[in-house]
Amino acid sequence: MKILITNDDGYQAKGIHALAHIMKRFGDVTVVAPKTHHSGMSMAISLGLRPLGFRDLGIVDGAQWYYLDGTPASCAKFAIDEVFKDGLPDVILSGINHGSNASTAMWYSGTIGAAREGALGGVPSIAVSLNNLHEDADFSVVEQLFPAIFEKLMANLPKDQVLVYNVNFPDLPADQIRGVRSTTQGREKWVNEFVPVAPSERQEGEAYYIMAGEVVPLDDNPENSDNWAEDNGYISITPQSLDNTDMDEYRRLSELF
Repeated sequence: MKILITNDDGYQAKGIHALAHIMKRFGDVTVVAPKTHHSGMSMAISLGLRPLGFRDLGIVDGAQWYYLDGTPASCAKFAIDEVFKDGLPDVILSGINHGSNASTAMWYSGTIGAAREGALGGVPSIAVSLNNLHEDADFSVVEQLFPAIFEKLMANLPKDQVLVYNVNFPDLPADQIRGVRSTTQGREKWVNEFVPVAPSERQEGEAYYIMAGEVVPLDDNPENSDNWAEDNGYISITPQSLDNTDMDEYRRLSELF
């Protein structure tokens, strides 16, 4: 099996090294990851603004490593077009992300963006996240439990479409995980998003803010939603289609137009 791994935290992040170590038992692992941290980039691509630096980092722990000085989606696109130009990988994995990508976080996530780019390129893609933002997070729960999830997903891929699987782990020891659930995308909102700051140098007439805040789940999230599962000790797997059409609204509008 040919396996491509990328992320949005950069090639030096602990999470991507943990994922590469996990996946080498399943086949030949190639890593093409951003040179620097790119969280929150979604599917942004480095489109013609500047040349993109690409570097061969050699073999590390049995995997071939490269970095690209571009966004996560650009890394997936570059890997498909250049690194795997003689034949697509069998699967793309993006992660392990430092922090949850459950619920509406998936719209902003560079981890999910890279996986969606992979699926657009025709490759089944899996995004993996742990609900721990610390740079030295303990990924042992993923190392212990993800291999069985991966094997089951790969053995049961749909034959008529290419999907993204958004897998989110609670930040719990493996023996405290209550199980694995197939989930829907939950709903949440950001509060107190922008915090005023006083920089050392200020341009006249400008105010300065940083994005901070916190994410609060909405009260009506059902028990089959990803953020409910994560909050209650379950690993969530949310399948995502590349077609964002609201089919109920499509049918309603078809009666009008």
